[in-house]
Amino acid sequence: MSLQNKNIFITGSNRGIGLALAEKAAQEKMNIHLVVRARDPQVENDLKERGAPHVQTWALDMSDSKSIDSFIARLTESKIHPDFFVNNAGQLTGGLLEEQDVSKIYQMFQVNLVGLTHLTRLLLPLMLEKKSGKIINNASVSGLMYLPCASTYAASKAGVVAFTESLRQELDGTGVSTLLMITPGVKTRMYDEIPDLYSTHLDLKFLSSIPAEEWAELVFDAIKTDKTICWPKGRSHIGVKLGQHFPKILARMVKPYFRR
Repeated sequence: MSLQNKNIFITGSNRGIGLALAEKAAQEKMNIHLVVRARDPQVENDLKERGAPHVQTWALDMSDSKSIDSFIARLTESKIHPDFFVNNAGQLTGGLLEEQDVSKIYQMFQVNLVGLTHLTRLLLPLMLEKKSGKIINNASVSGLMYLPCASTYAASKAGVVAFTESLRQELDGTGVSTLLMITPGVKTRMYDEIPDLYSTHLDLKFLSSIPAEEWAELVFDAIKTDKTICWPKGRSHIGVKLGQHFPKILARMVKPYFRR
């Protein structure tokens, strides 16, 4: 599949996985639409230097439903067709449930799941009208393998998994498709927040990560081959499969690392 001159929109594309996906899109000569809270001209210039024929920034705050409505209104008015839309923006929560800040839990669910659902709901008619487009949702290994101290974050990502897989079936035969990213540990600023949130009660020796650029390569391979799920590799893939099919075994393996 040639991606040249296709329009790709990426939320949370100013850093981390989102930026790595944008950089890979630039290599593919795609038109890149950065969907972020604040414009960064340096990022725009860098993507153009990497090969993107067109780079545009769109203001969007995923924690604000009115901002989502405004973004869709501007997109509709622009007449630009989103060939690929990546719901990547996300937040992290962690720790014992009773110790987590309730306001942060609400905001995390809004960004990770509620806002994603809201945005996709309004985006779909634009794609269905053209009978083409792919919605790419960033879930996590936490959406399929459940660990202590990850109760709220895992719940949001499990919701993304269920939402995307249900939507995939709804869209069968419409020309619009989905891709679910089962993202492993990726070395980003969010990943670096894990010790502060988790390490008081969970020994993190089992954690591992890969560079964001490596994950972006896997995602684009999945896009080009029209896969419905982009799986992680190595130990992360094994952990996900244990979580899916043998959750009790996974729980026993993790138990020695947890302490209240």
